[in-house]
Amino acid sequence: MISERIGESAQATLRAIVKTLTFLRINPNHLTILGFVLSIVTAYAFARGRFWTAGVILIMAGLFDMVDGMVARSTHSETPFGAFFDSVMDRYSDLIMYLGLIIWYGHQDRLTYVVLVGVVMMGSVMTSYTRARAESLIPRCQVGFLERPERIVLLIIGSFYYMEPVVWVIAFLSNWTVVHRILYTRARMSGLPSWVVAPEKREEEEGEERQEAGGRRQETGDNVSIEIP
Repeated sequence: MISERIGESAQATLRAIVKTLTFLRINPNHLTILGFVLSIVTAYAFARGRFWTAGVILIMAGLFDMVDGMVARSTHSETPFGAFFDSVMDRYSDLIMYLGLIIWYGHQDRLTYVVLVGVVMMGSVMTSYTRARAESLIPRCQVGFLERPERIVLLIIGSFYYMEPVVWVIAFLSNWTVVHRILYTRARMSGLPSWVVAPEKREEEEGEERQEAGGRRQETGDNVSIEIP
């Protein structure tokens, strides 16, 4: 009950922000650029060890990252280039923020965490790359636990509390997501039964059943024999 109310309040706030930005005729690409600039400021705060400040700015950057697409849909200004541009800026934003952490841990002579943040950077890039590459071979590849929104939430938590455990979690789960997508793509392409494909296969079967049921209803309602493509 409480979580539902929080979700409803958050959605109401986002809708109000989107309406305001839409009324002001803000270009969605400008919001994407603003989110990217805030990510640079976040990286600077990380590099100086000002983690609380970085967390606050990261929340603002995440807000712009959420509303740019919503504004584009609200103003009917969605374009393939806009989606492409947003995706590219997201990758740059991620890497720049992690670079700020590397600078901080480097100043602290904590080589273990310098290397670990490097592993996080590899996982964050490969998570997106494996999905893009897989979806050039199969229809969808959305499996995996840790995508960009989850990583941002974890970074915010780490900024306000303890960053070191968060870095370990992101390093492990982001790279596990990459492995999961590799296994999923292999299973889908080979046609072999596997735990990584079971949920999506069930969704596809349910979709086919609904299409068949709709076709049968159309035949019954018309009282004629028609061919359903």
